[in-house]
Amino acid sequence: METKDFFYNLPEELIAQVPLKDRTTSRLLVLDKESGEVEHKKFKDVIDYLNEGDTLILNNTRVLPARLFGNRQNKEERIEFLLLKRNEEDIWQSLVKPGKKAKIGSIVEFGNGLLKGEVIGIDEEGIRQVKFHYDGIFEEVLDSLGEMPLPPYIKEKLSDKERYQTVYSKHLGSAAAPTAGLHFTNELLEKISKKGINIGFITLHVGLGTFRPVKVDDILKHHMHSEFFTLSKETAELINKTKQNGKKIIAVGTTSVRTLETLGNENGLIEAGSGWTDIFIYPGYKFKLVDSLITNFHLPESTLLMLISAFTSRDMILKTYDIAIDEKYRFFSFGDAMIIK
Repeated sequence: METKDFFYNLPEELIAQVPLKDRTTSRLLVLDKESGEVEHKKFKDVIDYLNEGDTLILNNTRVLPARLFGNRQNKEERIEFLLLKRNEEDIWQSLVKPGKKAKIGSIVEFGNGLLKGEVIGIDEEGIRQVKFHYDGIFEEVLDSLGEMPLPPYIKEKLSDKERYQTVYSKHLGSAAAPTAGLHFTNELLEKISKKGINIGFITLHVGLGTFRPVKVDDILKHHMHSEFFTLSKETAELINKTKQNGKKIIAVGTTSVRTLETLGNENGLIEAGSGWTDIFIYPGYKFKLVDSLITNFHLPESTLLMLISAFTSRDMILKTYDIAIDEKYRFFSFGDAMIIK
């Protein structure tokens, strides 16, 4: 199976640049994974495809304002840091542009010296190991100086940082938002709960893999980077009870899918746990737990497009994307959503 098998042409004007004012007014494409039938709705209508006793699984990770702009100490050159993963208390894996200005021993100042980053190592992929120096609490300093790490296809500046967070975000640690969850409001979640639908939370901190395209022709040779996840005993028990009652698990976003499928067993049950996952889901994969999926529209040739193709079929997904393009759906992080039922 080749990467080019997951290519499609997307007009640039369909890449959403800003989020809608009302999260639930995004459009919702409904895809029946058995018949291929498509419906066109608003996201607030998603409740109509959830039934009493089902369980909705949300990823409550919170995005770090992980993009920093600074200057090399005693220099005028502007340098951009993107924090990816914390190795130790004050040491982070970071992407740096331009990399040639960030050699081992370089010190970069942010916010007139409120935060300093010292490059202490470089790995084989050019990722810098950076030790940060500051006074106070790192997360508070980062919040005051950092910007949201929006994907490169978004050119507009984000006016409100919270619009790149889900309303239920809780545990700080992601380098990108679990964007399928951006469509929910507290009011919609309350309506869902009142209908008798269970809501469970997992945490998966979105990491480096989000920023890395598939660069090999044969997808089986693609290396997935690891991401940290946690699933509580309470959520595990809720999922198991749902499955034993013959009801459905609806995952919100590919991050929720990856966590559930990492921990699920062949009997369709799950145990609580935490750790690192590098699971790569592509066509041919047999799902253990997830029955329905709420997701955004993904980049061509991406591992996310491969995952949703595994949930239905590559041909069905590409045909559905052609429909979405004809209907002028908004694509990617701030775009519209689909539910595969």
